[in-house]
Amino acid sequence: MSDSPEVPGLAAAAPFTAADVELLERRCLHQGFFRLEALQLRHRLFEGGWSGTMTREVHRRHDAVGVLLYDVERDAVVLVEQFRAGALDDPVSPWKLEVVAGLVERGESPAEVARRESLEEAGAPVGELIKLHSYYPSPGACDERVTLFCGLVDSEGLGGVHGLDEEHEDIRVHVLPFVRAWELLQAGRLDNAMCLIALHWLAAERASLRARR
Repeated sequence: MSDSPEVPGLAAAAPFTAADVELLERRCLHQGFFRLEALQLRHRLFEGGWSGTMTREVHRRHDAVGVLLYDVERDAVVLVEQFRAGALDDPVSPWKLEVVAGLVERGESPAEVARRESLEEAGAPVGELIKLHSYYPSPGACDERVTLFCGLVDSEGLGGVHGLDEEHEDIRVHVLPFVRAWELLQAGRLDNAMCLIALHWLAAERASLRARR
């Protein structure tokens, strides 16, 4: 039995794979903490034949992990707040409320990253770790793949400022009742993909998690 549900209409044609792309050139435009490449390629078309040659810039990143910390007993979530350079022109603030997150280093599993980052960013040891989704945040321009978890924690005593000095991290921890976090989401304050996806998942699963007590 297949693990993936069938999607109506997709069975009518063979799926395209990486073999249906001809990569003509890969050129490095910038190499810093992340890498920017220019690709020249062409690919097969749905109606047959091949596309013309095109150039696409791809931002190559490490894969990432996000973990929403949830205290079942207190019905509370643990969020972190920090400066984000990509939000520098945000009309409200470049300081963002987020779930704990980090990059996957060579040899690490996503679950190991989730537990490590929960300690580093929030001082929170994680008990049960529940995998939610793996997804591409922006596959049109970035190869990053995100794995998202919910980590069950005891939020008593959590708070303060955390992070690694060598990574220039200045991370403030917030413990919020779920209903308050949901109000912030509805008000547009929680405006990043990890937070939105994880909190919508928790809204659907919260009752069953609490029933397990």
